[in-house]
Amino acid sequence: MARSRSAPVPPDDPYGYAGDQLRGYGNDGRGGGHGGGYDDGYGGRYGDEPAPVRRPRRRRWPRVLALVLALLLVGTAGFAFYLDTRLQREDVLSDYAGRVADTPGTTWLIVGSDSREGLSREQRREFATGRAQGRRTDSMMLLHYGAGGTTLVSLPRDSFVPIPGHGSNKLNAAFAFGGPKLLVRTLEQATGVRIDHYAEVGFGGFVGVVDAVGGVDICVKRPIRDPKAGLNLKRGCQTLSGGQALGFVRTRATARADLDRVDNQRAFFGALMKKSTSPGVLFNPFRSVPLALHATSNFTVDDGDHLHHLVRMMWAMRDVTGDDGLTTTVPLGGQGSAPGVGAYITWDRQKARRLFGALANDERVPADVVTK
Repeated sequence: MARSRSAPVPPDDPYGYAGDQLRGYGNDGRGGGHGGGYDDGYGGRYGDEPAPVRRPRRRRWPRVLALVLALLLVGTAGFAFYLDTRLQREDVLSDYAGRVADTPGTTWLIVGSDSREGLSREQRREFATGRAQGRRTDSMMLLHYGAGGTTLVSLPRDSFVPIPGHGSNKLNAAFAFGGPKLLVRTLEQATGVRIDHYAEVGFGGFVGVVDAVGGVDICVKRPIRDPKAGLNLKRGCQTLSGGQALGFVRTRATARADLDRVDNQRAFFGALMKKSTSPGVLFNPFRSVPLALHATSNFTVDDGDHLHHLVRMMWAMRDVTGDDGLTTTVPLGGQGSAPGVGAYITWDRQKARRLFGALANDERVPADVVTK
């Protein structure tokens, strides 16, 4: 069926222009509207409505996801700042006349003190810690990492070394005479290694950290029974609770006494850091949050140390057990005794010099000075 053409618009028609209400608002004058309009007699239509414009529906999930990520970042940063404020700080690494120049790599002095702070009366009884006040060094280790790998060196507390202003005495006497500041000065002058960071944890903090990660797996070569340390362990691999772990790193009831103790301390701290940085702890808020709270509230660090330094230290301790890691005790030379000092042990000067020389130069430690 042929389509009829619209009649021409008279030139004098006052409504014969595009957009006239009779021709249909928004119509083009060719009858192309919608909605059932009709001809106006001049070739147009009116009564049609314009076609609705359909806007594309915006997806909301990217904005929601971005908001969630932003909140997580802000919350994480806020929690990290809160943890950093919980660290106990002390002026430990201040300069002194004749201090060892800065050495390459990074070196930590890690100290376990016998402070009973944080232990209840029942825990003191259970762990056989006694009620001594104050704090003394129970373990000392140097952790160094850099181009020469990662090395953890145990320092027996009975080591006979010169203590500035106090003659020669046992290493732990430096802590008793002048606290961590004098201990750092003593070790820097005895080793030639500049200490960059300091971390100290007492009995209470140690127990809390171990329990927070759900205990630590350790293998015991021989049965250990030590009432003085509240310890009774069978031979073999087992998971130690906080109280058992404390006894394990304190006990001297073994064949080599203090030498076995430093070996136990070194092995246990490596296992503890490995457990603390495992996915089962880091990604489990029921483990990671208590760990963070216990660690930050019970660690004493230098004024210049912060949370990110401690995290880096933990990862370095984890690396100690890897292919690039090394654990050893300072090479020993012999034994002796002196009035007012008691029995002590000495370092092998030649081997100790080579060991600490390698650390001072951030080089790999020679294999012949490593004590297994």
